[in-house]
Amino acid sequence: MKVLVTGADGFIGQNLRVALAEREGFEALPITRASGDAELAEAAAAADAVIHLAGINRPQDPAEFTAGNADFTATLCTALLEAGRAVPVAFASSIQAERDNPYGTSKRAAEGHLRRYAEASGAAVGLYRFANVFGKWSRPNYNSAVATFCHNIARGLPIRIDDPSAEVRLVYIDDVVAELLRFLGDPGQGAALRDAGPVHSIAVGELARQIEAFRDVRSTLVSERVGTGLVRALYATYVSFLPPEAFSYGVPKYGDARGVFVEMLKTPDCGQFSFFTAHPGITRGGHYHHTKTEKFLVIRGRARYRFRHLLTDETFEVESAGEEPLVVETIPGWAHDITNIGDDELVVMLWANEIFDRQKPDTVASRV
Repeated sequence: MKVLVTGADGFIGQNLRVALAEREGFEALPITRASGDAELAEAAAAADAVIHLAGINRPQDPAEFTAGNADFTATLCTALLEAGRAVPVAFASSIQAERDNPYGTSKRAAEGHLRRYAEASGAAVGLYRFANVFGKWSRPNYNSAVATFCHNIARGLPIRIDDPSAEVRLVYIDDVVAELLRFLGDPGQGAALRDAGPVHSIAVGELARQIEAFRDVRSTLVSERVGTGLVRALYATYVSFLPPEAFSYGVPKYGDARGVFVEMLKTPDCGQFSFFTAHPGITRGGHYHHTKTEKFLVIRGRARYRFRHLLTDETFEVESAGEEPLVVETIPGWAHDITNIGDDELVVMLWANEIFDRQKPDTVASRV
């Protein structure tokens, strides 16, 4: 399928083109501001579908709204009709189309041109009144407050918030692209408003605080809950704005005669990740926990784990090596230790179910 993409070098266009390139059977026909009428006519004649993303949203002259949004859409529709192409069109409109401002008015006018194209050609037209789209490759001070906040906070620059309580509606770029791909597979019939989502609502002040919290992870090591929903998408966007020189950061390392202990990541409610080393013959541990649990995984070297039940004196041993991954759990009420029984340095990954609290360590020294 050949897909004519207007605004192909813009934020949504770049993400869409990458997604199309990942899939067999799709070819993007990019149209940008540098494209002339002849190039548009050629692409219109060859296209099997159109994703119309081109538009103006922050012009110096308000008259550019009409030229960049309504008039260009009319030109696109004319090119398709003159080519005799009744191909489906998905249009990136805006929630501003519901409002009587110059931008919203120009987007409604563009929708009108596309509705008339659908009537004249019988083609399907999907009108997407997108909320504020955010994600990787967005432009600060242009696409959305998310892009501006991420760019500035990642670089230690100030941000401006006029009304922290103001609500902003957001939709993530991956969800937008997924919906546009669905449209290509099933454009439906006629011209109709379509939804892309989920749409997230958040106060501007809370949005800024969340992005600042991502920055602070590097000093506290405590991660935000970045696995799902809006926070997942915001975190991906924030790290996409990190300059290359900030791709890495140091973490605490504690060393003694036995080896080193390094903390990597802590979570609010799912514990922390660390690793430690032990020189040949060194034993670490020699304690028990009442509630804390841990998982050990030898990355390199050979280890022997010993356990002793505090009440029955029952003992148990298990050995593991880096060549054969084996997770060994510590059990509440069992004293335990780990010994490097190899000839090389032992490297062990460690997960504990809670962040270490020096005031309540739940770690009691004991023979094993």
